[in-house]
Amino acid sequence: MQIILKANIEKLGAKDEIVNVKPGYARNYLIPRGYAVSATESALKMHAENLKQRAHKETKILAEAQATADKLAALEIKLATKASETGKIFGSINTIQLSEALAKVGFDIDRKSISISEETVKMLGSYEAKVKLHREVSATFKFEVVAE
Repeated sequence: MQIILKANIEKLGAKDEIVNVKPGYARNYLIPRGYAVSATESALKMHAENLKQRAHKETKILAEAQATADKLAALEIKLATKASETGKIFGSINTIQLSEALAKVGFDIDRKSISISEETVKMLGSYEAKVKLHREVSATFKFEVVAE
């Protein structure tokens, strides 16, 4: 079954993509939750018109995402947390804390678009995180976990 995605779905596609999925997945999950619409002839015509109107806006958004990526690449964040004498921190550092730290610096980035290169951050030290700013643009920034 062919559908038009209305939201970014992990491992399926990006917003406004036309994809083929199994009919049950579309009827029972994607369409009722508003993540997609059925790709009927009229929906495809509306989709084509919307894409045409949005094409020039997309280049501006892409340029802004690239500028943000360049700024993030030069950024290094320090996260202070409680830690033991051996360097093991109490709890772990996750994407929520990284998102809040980026917000303090002036970057409003959703925690769902941040991924940490390590599985879990449970020790003091330097790490890297990747931010997906646009479907074509992603940036990597460094952060350091220090003891309070």
